[in-house]
Amino acid sequence: MAGCFITFEGGEGAGKSTQIDRLRSRLVQHAQPVLVTREPGGSPHAEEIRAFILGGHAKHLGPFAEALLFAAARIDHLDKTIVPALRSGTHVLCDRFADSTRAYQGSVGNIDKGLIDHLERVTLRGVKPDLTFILDLPAEVGLARARERRAGKGEGADRFEGEGVSFHQSLRQAFLAIARSAPQRCVVINGDQAPDEVEAAIWAALRERLPQITRDAVRPLDVA
Repeated sequence: MAGCFITFEGGEGAGKSTQIDRLRSRLVQHAQPVLVTREPGGSPHAEEIRAFILGGHAKHLGPFAEALLFAAARIDHLDKTIVPALRSGTHVLCDRFADSTRAYQGSVGNIDKGLIDHLERVTLRGVKPDLTFILDLPAEVGLARARERRAGKGEGADRFEGEGVSFHQSLRQAFLAIARSAPQRCVVINGDQAPDEVEAAIWAALRERLPQITRDAVRPLDVA
């Protein structure tokens, strides 16, 4: 049986990494095979492209060039990591995927939707997430969280974290528009609440949308 492909999207500081790790732990405790990965990145060549993009080296080339670089990284990620895992029956949890390109470079970067659609068809070759969680919260809240996280690690802002608040407000609206356009695939989760509450909402949605993953779940772990 093929694994399920689950992606997490949202603005900076939305808590995607935290919730992916929590969902991974739950599924592992339910004896489900799980692989956690990320974009850009997730394979050796894709990680090299990630460092180039997030380091700001492609910014002067414009949104379309960045979209092409993301596509190149995504092709390698799919070929080397995602598709083999899914074919082996492993569930894949991915921190960002094609929706991020559609939001960051497409909507906010003003790349023509038809061009983004075509690039996506060529890149994905039919591979689509079974379920996408969009963690939504006010841009100001997310940026504050991101600053706090960076301060704790002694890191500076990356290519996108360093953009102004209006950029991130537009980004939030872009993700919500994606959710409205694909309601069968996307679930919007309120990210502006305690991590335990976010986790419970994600688990409840997973049980409803992909019951085959949680059919044998152990009851004491159910908090939803």
